[in-house]
Amino acid sequence: MGDTGLRKRREDEKSIQSQEPKTTNLQKELGLISGICIIVGTIIGSGIFISPKSVLSNTEAVGPCLIIWAVCGVLAMLGALCFAELGTMITKSGGEYPYLMEAYGPIPAYLFSWVSLVVMKPSSFAIICLSFSEYVCTPFYVGCKPPVIVVKCLAAAAILFITTVNSLSVRLGSYVQNIFTAAKLVIVAIIIISGLVLLAQGNTKNFENSFEGAQLSVGAISLAFYNGLWAYDGWRPRRPSGLISLLLQTFGDRVLYPASWVVPLFVAFSTIGAANGSCFTAGRLIYVAGREGHMLKVLSYISVKRLTPAPAIIFHGIIATIYIIPGDINSLVNYFSFAAWLFYGLTILGLIVMRFTRKELERPIKVPIVIPVLVTFISVFLILAPIISKPAWEYLYCVLFILSGLIFYFLFVHYKFGWAQKISKPITMHLQMLMEVVPPEEDPE
Repeated sequence: MGDTGLRKRREDEKSIQSQEPKTTNLQKELGLISGICIIVGTIIGSGIFISPKSVLSNTEAVGPCLIIWAVCGVLAMLGALCFAELGTMITKSGGEYPYLMEAYGPIPAYLFSWVSLVVMKPSSFAIICLSFSEYVCTPFYVGCKPPVIVVKCLAAAAILFITTVNSLSVRLGSYVQNIFTAAKLVIVAIIIISGLVLLAQGNTKNFENSFEGAQLSVGAISLAFYNGLWAYDGWRPRRPSGLISLLLQTFGDRVLYPASWVVPLFVAFSTIGAANGSCFTAGRLIYVAGREGHMLKVLSYISVKRLTPAPAIIFHGIIATIYIIPGDINSLVNYFSFAAWLFYGLTILGLIVMRFTRKELERPIKVPIVIPVLVTFISVFLILAPIISKPAWEYLYCVLFILSGLIFYFLFVHYKFGWAQKISKPITMHLQMLMEVVPPEEDPE
């Protein structure tokens, strides 16, 4: 009887413990392979398939095109060296945010957070999904461009699918990422190997008279550099031309013959995989911004049932869908790139500023001052050249949208006006009930 009573008491204790509420925190189910696939998936997107066509269309000759690609690689390396010094000097997470905070103070740092989460990340998501949509639609409209409404509806459907998957489960999102990353590595291998085979067979006539008919105007060169640097940037989307699908289909027809359909199919997988990775990472960034008080608090809440940052992911998807409605790929890329290079330039300039204002900081890596100076000038060129060569309204809209972040900053972050808090609290409460989300709890020690 004693053993029976002791066993029953232990079972009761286990039952009570199982009924205790679990800590509500984000799912932590990404393994090594899934983590690698997220990184590879966001680095290898649609850019490697799109940018070569865009660079060539701006230079109109193979010789200048190859030179620009080489120079873009050098510039990317110089920029990486600048960020290496920043990263080892200021060992805080958050991308450019802590660097801007140390160099200029809270307002520029907050504006980067605002622009990154409300402009750059959603527009990147929208552009990748539009690229996917064009790849998928073009084979069904031979000899003409797909209708705009069809492309946009399919892109919106892609955003809805990816947003839903990542809101439902971290594991499900990682499975989708793993599959699409494997597909994109296959198509990259096919293109590289087939290209080397053709060169070995003596197919080099495209390199003959490679500078003939080159377009060397400042506007054309600047746009070519834009496209090349997008491809080297890794996470950034690239400017597709109106014939992005035709380029890869032509490659398939000439190289793979009966298996030419494989190329656009796998490229579509690559773009949708990049979009999935972009949504996954952006959702976490918005979640952190909400938790730190830089965005609405409800964006830091977690789904009770799914343990995912559902409000942040859904917010990201909604903003991306809004960008799709009035804009096309080119206008969105201009909108995105202007904002991105503005803050890239400010960050590299901050490195120069801190050489004089923060001399006490330890610098395990210290690049020659000429490198950040050069990269800063290049950033200024990349910001101004497209505006001068082809002015567009999206640049003005982008500036106004950046400055609008100051309104949110002073109302909700800096001064925290009481009436602003009274407006946000009922909105947060209703959204919390509607979406079944709660604030995250601290992990038990």
